[in-house]
Amino acid sequence: MSNDPINTFPIQQFLQQVKSADATQQKEIRVDIKNARALAFTLTEVLAKLTQDYETMFHKLRKSQDNEVVSVSMDGGDFKD
Repeated sequence: MSNDPINTFPIQQFLQQVKSADATQQKEIRVDIKNARALAFTLTEVLAKLTQDYETMFHKLRKSQDNEVVSVSMDGGDFKD
């Protein structure tokens, strides 16, 4: 998957359609197949990108933890008034 920005216009268009229908108290909305296909494709792209980002973050975190060295020294300490 490339790092090109995802065109989220179909999602924005759908949300605007829902918002308008809600404002006018419509009971349903209709989406033609062209817009439904674009919305489905965009949602798939967004979910794939999200999954890719999570996997990348997980692997980076795992790698950084594998290489991390933790040193603990205990000197007994003391109490001073």
